[in-house]
Amino acid sequence: MIPVILSGGSGTRLWPLSRAKKPKQFLSLVNEKSMLQNTLLRLKGIEQLAPPLVVCNEDHRFMVAEQLRELQISNAGILLEPVGRNTAPAIAIAAIQALQTEQDPVLLVLAADHVIQDIPAFQQAVAEAMVAATAGKLVTFGIVPVSAHTGYGYIRHNTNSIADMPNTFAVTEFKEKPDKSMAEHYLASGEYCWNSGMFMFKASSLLAELEKFAPDIVKACRLAVSEASQDLDFVRVDKTAFSTSPADSLDYAVLEKSDNTVMVPLNAGWSDVGSYDALWEVMAKDAQGNACRGDVMLEATYNSYVNAEEKLVAVIGLDNVIVVETKDAVLVADKNDIQQVKNIVQRLQSYGRTEVDLHREVFRPWGKYDSVDQGTRYQVKHITVKPGAKLSVQKHHHRAEHWVVVSGTALVRNGDEEFMVTENESTFIPIGVVHSLENPGKIPLELIEVQSGSYLGEDDIVRYADKYGRG
Repeated sequence: MIPVILSGGSGTRLWPLSRAKKPKQFLSLVNEKSMLQNTLLRLKGIEQLAPPLVVCNEDHRFMVAEQLRELQISNAGILLEPVGRNTAPAIAIAAIQALQTEQDPVLLVLAADHVIQDIPAFQQAVAEAMVAATAGKLVTFGIVPVSAHTGYGYIRHNTNSIADMPNTFAVTEFKEKPDKSMAEHYLASGEYCWNSGMFMFKASSLLAELEKFAPDIVKACRLAVSEASQDLDFVRVDKTAFSTSPADSLDYAVLEKSDNTVMVPLNAGWSDVGSYDALWEVMAKDAQGNACRGDVMLEATYNSYVNAEEKLVAVIGLDNVIVVETKDAVLVADKNDIQQVKNIVQRLQSYGRTEVDLHREVFRPWGKYDSVDQGTRYQVKHITVKPGAKLSVQKHHHRAEHWVVVSGTALVRNGDEEFMVTENESTFIPIGVVHSLENPGKIPLELIEVQSGSYLGEDDIVRYADKYGRG
């Protein structure tokens, strides 16, 4: 069985923690591991498990690779989606890629950003689904509902299980997100589960049904994979071919139309953590119902979620609120109105504000930088370079740079010269001079970079060579 991890979401309803360049699946929201890492860790102990295939977009590829490396998990490939086309094409390229290395494997398709609290129950459901998937069925996991939730789609199923398939039920129909009264009817009937967006099937079974109901998706994805190129851990499917695929979810494209779809119920403390109130629900709380992370002090505060990333945050005399502090943004909201955070994100996008895409601390394959201060003609960054890592050989048309090493040792190329810069030493890079920065040591290299010039945007980079394949 090959786990296929879909890691393409943007998580905008968890702004300002989650942003386009580092969305929620890469964040540590409920414990010290990221959502992606927790997704992989809950597979530990499942028998006959192959290395995972991860599907993500170009911008997130190095975060995926780094987070797998931290867990010492090898992968069967990191598939890069050149454009977003929803889940059906994403899963199709994974199935086609998997068939290149395995003889008709079973695929366990999981989202990278879900919470599952009862891991033994999850693994039991996976074992039950394996029976049906091996028999050629398309399995979807239905979440046993605990409330009349209006934020999820529903799956209607037979109440009698299928013979020789334990805890597996024929699917009769899929339902869109209901209103409150309809959700209450679904809950009372006992015939409905929440639609989790998790699946299991043989690669050949999926592709056969796609050929029947969505042949244009299969055609585009087969061509995209056949024209793919390998780059480090990454498989770059062909952009032109993949872009011709219709955009569709697996539910719409196949599962709702196929008579081969079955459901395995999952009762394991599941949440898609789609909003701050959902995050509050799955977190440990104090006696007053508060879920807190970071340096937080509360006084007469109840039923609230408070996250302090950088500073001490004190909350007094409030009930049912969300407070989130990051290095460059603060969110304060009534929990009942938290869905409106999407309106803030849309306004930030319309204003061209960088806070919608980037955190102040930005991660790169070589390390990270933190934009400490900036003005009209200057910017100050705290740069950390991992041992053995190297920034690209580059130049800038509009800015000069002054590097001061705080700790570690830097191997610097500055024009035609190459030399070492150690702690409390510095070098100046004039505008237009080709340069590079490398950490040849065993400990992280930390330096302060002061940029000055008429334009300080990240796109003022002309790269001549890059060990990470960036253009």
